Amino acid sequence: MKLYEKTMKSDSIFEGKVIHVKLDEVELEDGSLAKREVVEHPGGVCVAALTDNNELLFVRQFRYPYKEIVLELPAGKLEKGQNPLENGKRELLEETGAIGREYVTLGQLYPSPGYCGEIIHLYFCKIDHFEKQQLDSDEFLNVERIPVDKAVEMVLANEIPDSKTQVAILKTAALLKRFAV
Repeated sequence: MKLYEKTMKSDSIFEGKVIHVKLDEVELEDGSLAKREVVEHPGGVCVAALTDNNELLFVRQFRYPYKEIVLELPAGKLEKGQNPLENGKRELLEETGAIGREYVTLGQLYPSPGYCGEIIHLYFCKIDHFEKQQLDSDEFLNVERIPVDKAVEMVLANEIPDSKTQVAILKTAALLKRFAV
């Protein structure tokens, strides 16, 4: 099996500030046609920033789609023309005031590959120092420090529902264990 779907037709349904929604018609490998709803997203970045006390920096903020406050690692949407690492450094500074060093990639995450093309780039860093937080005008959040081991326990106890945060925590814990970083 080739497992490939050829786009035959693509109609724009909605174009917003962050996402673009399309309805595509695709040809399957057996020649039949099917519809695919696709959300185009510019992608994102997430940073697991470690303090000298082996704590990760988190932000707690209201997430409108869920109508609840969510605990997450610092993260944000990719800005046009900016590479993911530079974007991650900027988001970490803006949300927490932290300046990182020794950045290591933790790979990429596809949050919902069934309908969304978003790719989230994950990074780990050690915190070098802190400067002034630089929140956007529509951004309100609280910064917290949680020990890595406690964060892993929280993921396993389903206390952190955010997928990018879960993956970055678990990869960071594995990295620290493997390399004694």
